[in-house]
Amino acid sequence: MNILLTGANGYIGKRLLPVLLAAGHRVTCCIRDKKRFSLHKGHPGLTIWEHDFHHPPEGEFPRDIDAAYYLIHSMSSSISDFHESEALTANNFVEYINQTRARQVIYLSGITNQENLSKHLASRKNVEAILNRATPALTTLKAGIIIGSGSSSFEIMRDLVEKLPVMVAPQWIETRSQPIAIRNVIEYLQAVLLNEKTLHQAFDIGGPEVLSYKQMLLRIAKVRNLKRLILTIPVMTPRLSSYWLYFVTSISYPLAVNLVNSMKVEVIADDIPIHGIIRIHLIEFDEAVKDSFQKLESDNVLSSWKDSFISSMEGKTLSGSLKVPTMGCYIDHRKSMLQKDVHRVLETIWSIGGDNGWYYGNWLWKLRGFIDRLVGGTGLRRGRTSRHSLNAGDALDFWRVLLADKNHMRLLLYAEMKLPGEAWLEFRISRENNRYTLHQIATFRPHGLTGRLYWYSLLPMHRIIFRGMLQKLSTAA
Repeated sequence: MNILLTGANGYIGKRLLPVLLAAGHRVTCCIRDKKRFSLHKGHPGLTIWEHDFHHPPEGEFPRDIDAAYYLIHSMSSSISDFHESEALTANNFVEYINQTRARQVIYLSGITNQENLSKHLASRKNVEAILNRATPALTTLKAGIIIGSGSSSFEIMRDLVEKLPVMVAPQWIETRSQPIAIRNVIEYLQAVLLNEKTLHQAFDIGGPEVLSYKQMLLRIAKVRNLKRLILTIPVMTPRLSSYWLYFVTSISYPLAVNLVNSMKVEVIADDIPIHGIIRIHLIEFDEAVKDSFQKLESDNVLSSWKDSFISSMEGKTLSGSLKVPTMGCYIDHRKSMLQKDVHRVLETIWSIGGDNGWYYGNWLWKLRGFIDRLVGGTGLRRGRTSRHSLNAGDALDFWRVLLADKNHMRLLLYAEMKLPGEAWLEFRISRENNRYTLHQIATFRPHGLTGRLYWYSLLPMHRIIFRGMLQKLSTAA
């Protein structure tokens, strides 16, 4: 069967792809930037189509498909206009899918049973209406909170539980939801594929328990053997709630605002007729939490919400940022001869950031991250998805991985902190006459006078940090 998978680099798409390939389907992955795609390359059943549905498809595009998964969302990109972006991509997708032989479109949405919906849920409902105008039959699966390693909802709750022994929380913490394990979501997505009984249907999907956010937080704390006290106050405004989530957890401010607005709405399945069509074992909340922590502790997180570009690099691509400029830039280029095992040095470079830190002056890095959070940036709290592996497109603290090529011994990062300019950080190992040299290159392209003042004001700090970091890396073996 020929399947089109949109959002293949997203949290759900990365987990659904291997399941579809294992089932013997031929999958065309639609992604905005093929340089970001690193999964299952070379698989005989996999094809890559580079396209952004913010624009109508032109020229040659896949037509020979039987079904398509629509997993495109934009909630993290802005506070106010993401619904317009989602409507635009949905309309362009409909224009495309009507030119194929597809018989089914499968859309993962949110539970929308309440009259007063948040902008986020109202946008999802609007997208469903747009997709219903397509020629292929639409199957919509509506989920509430998804519990899994790397999901935004789970990571937010994990941050709150692990960082705050006492929480003074807003009233929405008593709002009820019906959380579902990521494994169950993937099972449903696979089971409805060209299932005749699910065509032209919309189904709520949820786990076996209805819980308030407060109950979920306390259950996570119990799984982690932590004692937590949660106090509820009625006076915290949505804006204060958003700032609270933004500063305590690793999410961006736009995502915090949109999530807070959604958290005031109950997302509970009214009826679940899909149980009469598809029978799967629904995973209990505690079991889903334990499974998520096991994946985190074994460094086996398949996908994470923070690796999505809409969390920080909206409108940018890896290809557009790969060429590091030199004209009009300030460059700090340091190098060191390697006397030790070059492979150990390379592994140390590939493990930089996150819990491992930046090897020198970590308190200065943390201070810079704190300042970045104060001005609305990402800060250091995104960490890294895997402790020892890096792929193009991964988030790495307040950097984005542009290139991670171990064969050519080069790692290139692009700064996503708030800056009066653009910044790149490169680690590269060159070889000449069997001698290896480690190059560490920081490049800053200032925007106007403010950018130049910024660079010179931090010059003493940069000299300390970059000199110390290079020394630590070059003696890593």
